[in-house]
Amino acid sequence: MSPSAGSASPHPSSQRLMKLAVVGAAFLVVAGGAAFYYASKGMKSGTSGDAIVVTIKDGTCDPNTISVPAGRSTFTIVNNSDRALEWEILDGVMVLEERENIIPGFSQTLQAKLKAGDYEITCGLLNSPRGILHVTPSAESDAEAARPALVAYLGPLAEFQVFLVTQTNALVKATQALDDAIKAGDLEKARESYQKARLPYKQIEPMADRFADLHNAIDPVADYLEKREEDPGFTGFHRIEYGLYAKNSTDGLSPIAAKLVADVTALKDRVRGLRIPPEQIAKGAGRLVGQIAETKITSGEDHYAKTDLADFEANIAGVARMMALLKPVAVQAAPAVVADIDGRIADANSALKALRGPDGFPPYDSVNAENRKALAQTMQALAERIGKLNTAVGLE
Repeated sequence: MSPSAGSASPHPSSQRLMKLAVVGAAFLVVAGGAAFYYASKGMKSGTSGDAIVVTIKDGTCDPNTISVPAGRSTFTIVNNSDRALEWEILDGVMVLEERENIIPGFSQTLQAKLKAGDYEITCGLLNSPRGILHVTPSAESDAEAARPALVAYLGPLAEFQVFLVTQTNALVKATQALDDAIKAGDLEKARESYQKARLPYKQIEPMADRFADLHNAIDPVADYLEKREEDPGFTGFHRIEYGLYAKNSTDGLSPIAAKLVADVTALKDRVRGLRIPPEQIAKGAGRLVGQIAETKITSGEDHYAKTDLADFEANIAGVARMMALLKPVAVQAAPAVVADIDGRIADANSALKALRGPDGFPPYDSVNAENRKALAQTMQALAERIGKLNTAVGLE
């Protein structure tokens, strides 16, 4: 049957356009689905751009198992819990990298240069189950392994070992005096001994805090524990500080002090056998000064004794010693960087000295926000300069 006079056949070009439109729409649907699939795969693996995103909630990491190639990796830690937390990469009991005081609802980013192997990651509070970080071999790690021995650092490393042994010996002796004063029930003597015992520990803190188990027993802060001051994990210096300054008593502190003596003695024994790569000296010093600038100055850690300024001074004394040990080697390759670090250490000491009164440092809660901000800026400048040293001398 022929078409009626009133009907019109579609034009061939219109038919082609309709077919092309249908094909194009189908392509967009498929492409969109593929994009969603790969995006969701990327989200599941915890990546965002070049960073590995780790979300922490209810004491768990998401993802809980991460795989990265050896070399530099960037991690963004998202805190979806209701507590401030810290995130650490652990090699056994050794802390390789960490971020502290990540506020609920916020994130922090860190970079880590890792060798091939398996590591653990913390997932919120200190007593939460840990996740796994697999680091696979890469061209970068192979090149690093082929680097010749750096014999020029043998002398500084040996001197640093002597420094650590000397300070841990002093730490054990001072902690034993603290234990004796607590056993005698002498509150004033215990307070005096407490402050003396803190100083050698703070001088070696860049290395001491690498032993996660001992650091978490010797110097845990109640803020990072589930039940805060009532938590069984609240031990060590700050638990004794809480009793001496918040409770104004030595009651119940004898077992805490005895355990602290045992823990610092264990630290002394471990330090004697510690083998430190040369790059870890500047890396540890820079990490500690950065933590002081970013979190410790803001909130403080000695919540009961208010002796944070004395802690900072001891920290800088230890960092200055570490930089002095590296100087004879580093100054040959990077004299400007070494001179800049020296200047920034002098600035940090001057800033602390300006806060000291005729009777010593004031209670930390009396230091106003303006002075804290200025001190933090000085510490941050020092951390940044120390952070340039390893690259400048060819260690990274």
